[in-house]
Formats: sequence, C-alpha cells, structure tokens
Amino acid sequence: MKRSATMALVVLASVSCGTQHQAAAPATATTVPVAATTTAPTTSSATASPVTTPPPATHTPDAAAPPPFSAKVTRVSRDRLPYSWRSGCPVSYRDLRLVSLTYWGFDAKPHTGELVVRSTVTDDIVKVFRKLYAWRWPIKQMKLVDAYKGDDFDSIDADNTSAFNCRPATGSSNWSNHAYGIAIDINPRENPYVTANGQTAHQNAKKFTERPLKEKGVINPGDKVVKAFAQVGWEWGGYWSGTKDLQHFSKGGG
Repeated sequence: MKRSATMALVVLASVSCGTQHQAAAPATATTVPVAATTTAPTTSSATASPVTTPPPATHTPDAAAPPPFSAKVTRVSRDRLPYSWRSGCPVSYRDLRLVSLTYWGFDAKPHTGELVVRSTVTDDIVKVFRKLYAWRWPIKQMKLVDAYKGDDFDSIDADNTSAFNCRPATGSSNWSNHAYGIAIDINPRENPYVTANGQTAHQNAKKFTERPLKEKGVINPGDKVVKAFAQVGWEWGGYWSGTKDLQHFSKGGG
C-alpha cells in the first residue's frame, strides 16, 4: 500500500509540473520583436503630392508722377501785349514780366499757363502758385487777356485766369490795379464779381455767387488760397464790403 501511494504521488507531481510549463509557453510565443515595428513600410503625404513653388511676384510700376512745379520769368515784348497795353498806361511794358508756370487743371492734369505782372511781384506770384500746384488746387485755364483782345468780360466769361490789363476799375474811371500789373483774377466763373444785391453780370456764374460754397476751383473766406496770398501781402476782393470781387487778389488791396 505504501509503494502504490508513493507512485501515485510521483505521477501526480509530474502532471502538475507539465501543466505549468504548457501555460508559460504561449507568453514567449506572442512576443513581437522590436525590429518588426521599425521596418514596416510608411506612407508620407509629402511624397504623395509634389510641392509646387509659386512664381515670383511681379511688380506693376505706378503711373507716371506729374512733373514738378516750374516757373520761368522773362521780359515781355511789346508785341505780346497788342491789346492789353497801350501808350498812356500807368506802367511801361518794360516794367512788366511774363511768368510761365505750371498749374493743375480742372481735368486733374498739369498744364503750363502764362501771366503778365509787374516785375516787383513776380516772386509773390511764383510762391503762391507753387503752393496751389502742390495742393492740386484746380485752375480752369491761364492765358494772357490778349487772347480775348483785351476784353475783360470775354476773358471772365471764358473762365480765364489773368493778371495785367490796362483798364479802369469796374464801375470807375480810375485805373484798376490790373493796369499796374499788381492784381490777378482767378477762376472768374467760379469766383464772380457780385454786386451788393447778389447779382453778377455773367450768366454762367450765377450758381457761384454765394459763400461759403464747396465746388471745384472756388475760393472761400479764410481758405488756404486766401491765406497763401495774404502771406505775400495780397488782399482778397471777397472781403470787400457791399460789392465783392471773389476772383480778385491785389498787392496791398484795391
């Protein structure tokens, strides 16, 4: 009986050890080598779609800038003043000067115009019109009044900016400051001569008789045009009492 019992215990122990061994084996079999994970093929989006380099930006040149302001002062010959000067005028044509200068037009483009003034005020004129051009302040046109045979009414009706003209002051027998070459009329349609009762002789200027008025080429009380002339000692006819000459600037007034 003891021998049989001992044999049974030996068999049972052998079976038990075999069972434990079989359970441990699967853990070793399911271990994945590290190398296997590092050699797996990969897919990159960068290699799937080629990189496109954008073309270099092109530069479009700006529109040509307008020319700088320029002014030229020269002596004026008698034949340039066939209608505006005559014997008996209060100033000799030899004391006058032709000023050719750049101005900004109503068409937003630069132009060259001409004015005749007394030799003593050419610096004033150049200084003021340099500012007007820099501000792009518009002027309709600028010709010698001789283009209208010296007729002040026709020159004004054509909205012509002009200076010297040997004529009496409006409504007077005395010489105008224009006859001395120390006055200028600027955009006379937009800045008309207005009587005390608010009337103007020019039909095309009736809409411009009141101030202040915000329109192209209009001069208003205290604006930069008035101030620019005041800085060189010129007074504005828009400050006259009663009748107002809104186009008119003169050295020392009058």
